[in-house]
Amino acid sequence: MPANTLFVKNMVCHRCILAVEDVLIKSAIPYQQVIIGEIHLAASISREHTDLLAVNLAAIGLELIDNRNSGTIEKIKQLVLKKARNETDEKESKLKLSTYLSQHLHHEYTYLSGFFSSVEGRTIENYFIEQRIEKVKELLVYKEMTLSQIAFDLDYSSVAHLSNQFKKITGLTPSHFKEVGSQKRKLLDKV
Repeated sequence: MPANTLFVKNMVCHRCILAVEDVLIKSAIPYQQVIIGEIHLAASISREHTDLLAVNLAAIGLELIDNRNSGTIEKIKQLVLKKARNETDEKESKLKLSTYLSQHLHHEYTYLSGFFSSVEGRTIENYFIEQRIEKVKELLVYKEMTLSQIAFDLDYSSVAHLSNQFKKITGLTPSHFKEVGSQKRKLLDKV
């Protein structure tokens, strides 16, 4: 991990990237690239600039992560989120979650899984399922897709599998949730 890489918690979308870039520009901190969960700086910055950046990120609901372990956890979460929401390319979408994470993080999955569980108090698989269910909730609330289409789009083996997993996590059937609406949805950074 390069010394000029900073990790940012709660970055989940393209708008977050734009907001972080705006903070960097306003803070006069030169950077090379901002991707979900990471800032690649042009050069090392002083502790004073780091503190300023942390304050400015906090003002927009993001958090600067200050150690490598937290950075690894955040990277795992970002990759799981991308995979759970089916936002990977076609080749990566066919990979098992364990293979996908190992390839991106250059560690054995057993190490990543044990590390994640020890820090987060839950397994990567449970986090993955929770993220998938949040995506299902989003799609149900927007009412643009049928349950069959959602199951297909998110690579569930069947509508029954999706329904069972949904009920296990939320306590509601997908159709009941659709009636109740968005009040049961969580913010992504709260999952």
